[in-house]
Amino acid sequence: MPGENLSRDEAQERAALLSVDGYDVSLDLRSATGDRDDESAPRTFRSVTTIRFRCAEPGATSFADLVAPSVTAVSLNGRDLDPGEVFDGARILLEDLAAENELVVDAQCAYSRTGEGMHRFVDPEDGEVYLYTQYEPADSRRVFANFEQPDLKAPFRFAVRAPEGWVVWSNGVGEITDGVWKFAETKPISTYITAVVAGPYHYVTDSYERVLEDGTRLEIALGAMCRKGLAPYFDADDVFLVTKQGLDFFHDHFDYPYPFGKYDQAFVPEYNLGAMENPGLVTFREEYIFRGRVTQASYERRANVILHEMAHMWFGDLVTMVWWDDLWLKESFADFMGTFSLAEATRFTNGWVTFANNRKAWAYRADQLPSTHPITADIRDLEDAKLNFDGITYAKGASVLKQLVAYVGRDAFLEGARRYFKRNAYGNTRLGDLLSVLEETSGRDLATWSRAWLETAGVNSLTPQVILSADGRITELSVLQEAAESHPELRPHRVAVGLYRSEAGALTRYARAEVDVFGPRTVVGELAGSAAPDLVLVNDDDLTYCKIRFDETSLATLRSHLGDITDPLARALCWSALWNLTRDALMPARDFIDLVLRFAGRESDIGVLQMLHAWADSALTFYAAPEWRETGARLLADGALKELRLAEPGSQHQLTWARFFTAVASSEADLQLLQGLLEGTAKIDGLDVDQELRWTLLEPLAAHGAADESDLAAELARDDTASGKRHQVRCLAARPSAAVKAQAWASVVESDALSNALVEATIAGFTQPSRRELLAPYAATYFAAIERVWAERSIQIGMDVVKGLFPSLQDSPETLDATDAWLAAHESAAPALRRLVLEARDDLARTLRGQTCDRAAAV
Repeated sequence: MPGENLSRDEAQERAALLSVDGYDVSLDLRSATGDRDDESAPRTFRSVTTIRFRCAEPGATSFADLVAPSVTAVSLNGRDLDPGEVFDGARILLEDLAAENELVVDAQCAYSRTGEGMHRFVDPEDGEVYLYTQYEPADSRRVFANFEQPDLKAPFRFAVRAPEGWVVWSNGVGEITDGVWKFAETKPISTYITAVVAGPYHYVTDSYERVLEDGTRLEIALGAMCRKGLAPYFDADDVFLVTKQGLDFFHDHFDYPYPFGKYDQAFVPEYNLGAMENPGLVTFREEYIFRGRVTQASYERRANVILHEMAHMWFGDLVTMVWWDDLWLKESFADFMGTFSLAEATRFTNGWVTFANNRKAWAYRADQLPSTHPITADIRDLEDAKLNFDGITYAKGASVLKQLVAYVGRDAFLEGARRYFKRNAYGNTRLGDLLSVLEETSGRDLATWSRAWLETAGVNSLTPQVILSADGRITELSVLQEAAESHPELRPHRVAVGLYRSEAGALTRYARAEVDVFGPRTVVGELAGSAAPDLVLVNDDDLTYCKIRFDETSLATLRSHLGDITDPLARALCWSALWNLTRDALMPARDFIDLVLRFAGRESDIGVLQMLHAWADSALTFYAAPEWRETGARLLADGALKELRLAEPGSQHQLTWARFFTAVASSEADLQLLQGLLEGTAKIDGLDVDQELRWTLLEPLAAHGAADESDLAAELARDDTASGKRHQVRCLAARPSAAVKAQAWASVVESDALSNALVEATIAGFTQPSRRELLAPYAATYFAAIERVWAERSIQIGMDVVKGLFPSLQDSPETLDATDAWLAAHESAAPALRRLVLEARDDLARTLRGQTCDRAAAV
């Protein structure tokens, strides 16, 4: 991606030189529909941008950003510039700037098929065309000329021509006049959160009203949209319910009225992310509209994303980081506030259980990779920024904020947020701006806390050490803190330590103490004299961010009585800790699988149960000794089928066990049952085999050679939709044939004809663990191809290919050696590319350590 990778130094220099007063952007999207004479050329649209800006040093030189196939005209202060001389494909050279300037750029910009810029999607169901934009961190320059960095905020006015019969949305309120959609000027915002959505979308409206403290009435027009083909499944009422609950919560706590007028939410096709916080026009992946039956965990996940994006209206849109180093200032807060509001304002009152079990697992993994970084990261350029939308920036940051709330108090934290908004509205901030208001409201010096938690990387482990008296009481209970050699920082932790004992078949807490953990050993004096516990849970209630370890007695208790823990959060924390032990090669994978088989059937929280299934599958695929995999697969399939038959008919637990059984089925009898469920010749009472479940059943059948191309074509004819096409592509690539794998590889690596969604589906089908030998030839091919792919494809597709096709299933020392050889021979490769390979290498090394641990358990 040469020429497109803006550096931090360049951005700082430009921000010191320029101030932007406003944008007028005119887009002509009528070219989105209809046939073209040359289908091989990029389909383009006209983009005309006028930028009014000031220069602190008249006569200086700078540049504007634009990624486009061609530029028709450029004028600066009424002076025509030769596009061939000033435009290099990514930047427009601006020389001899005046104190006040006006730049006009007339360009032909390309529609996207990768989800970056102006994405164009043709619905196979009805042929309708749908458009939407996605920019973060720096793809608005693919749609209009601009200064693409977050600290050059400005008001925007958009005008859009669209095909007849279409509706267009943007950040502001719009109306159509003489065939042009004109939108109200925005408040000063960053380029990456501007947005346009256009097409024949199904649109539903509602409204939100609130009387503010000064007696004025706040009215917010609400809208929600999706493709027409998804309209029958669109439960907009629930989307609006959560939206209103979130608006109530944030207005109750932030004391700053929602500042962006209307609030539209667009569920769009082929979306790379979960969602994006464009003010007034939030975009979501359309998979949050459920075509088939799903569990409450799916609704909870959607609600959490809605609230996460809403929190961004204040953290990120109203107040924005100066540069991507402080990305956490918006993402960590949105992640924390999303769960905070979910648990306190919606029906999903166990939101913190999901956070502890699911979200933090993402953080723990990211924080142990060689690419781990402080929450306040060192972001040198845009490629660095793209890769830092990771588990540290989101989930670790949110975990640390939860710890901060425990440290300074909830009231002080929220009052700090209120002052932060009021002081920095429509501006840009750094870490110090936030810490200063929190120090004011809490009375604490946060410099030491910040250095420990925000400016260093790595995760600590906390282990209880219990000394008992002769009469079975605690003489001393201490918490031991450890850190990895690579990141030796020991941090201050505000933790709760819970003592549990087993009585009448229940493992319940009988004592709890909060303590500030400092250094390698901290004594919990308050628990001295307590009766001897069966289980000591460090970080009870999940106040801090750490890996929980157990003493021998506690671990033995969990092996026998894990399912007896009555508190769902405590149970989730124990499961998470056991999974970390497995990933760290301290517990054999077969032992973790055994725990899942014995206790998962008693798990009441459906989100936790789904995570246990995912972890058990990963334990078998990656961490189990290869010679035990067949045995493990049989045990998992038999256990899943048993729980499926025992589950209450029609319950969400039944559906979850059905999906898990399908994922691990491999024997002839298993596949016959799947085939019978698909054809209707087999039945499990209460299990509704809807269209989504039909595709779920088909994938393992295809992967094991029990469903062929004609079967998949017949299913697509039954479900000839965008979703159906993605499922079919994945199933086609899953078939156990060398020719199939070669075709799938070529379609992703050697061609750019597939859209981002179909690239993702093809990779998912290609990388089936059931026939690893078919993938073996592609290990060497992968290393030969990735540098070219990274150079030629967009960063999103490059990331998908480099991460998705790494030969992780060729889990041998030879693959590790090949990875090391590539890294040694490509020290000058793009840092972002090297980072992805280093991360995959670390995962592979962890896999091999896990297999060694598991193999030792058989001796």
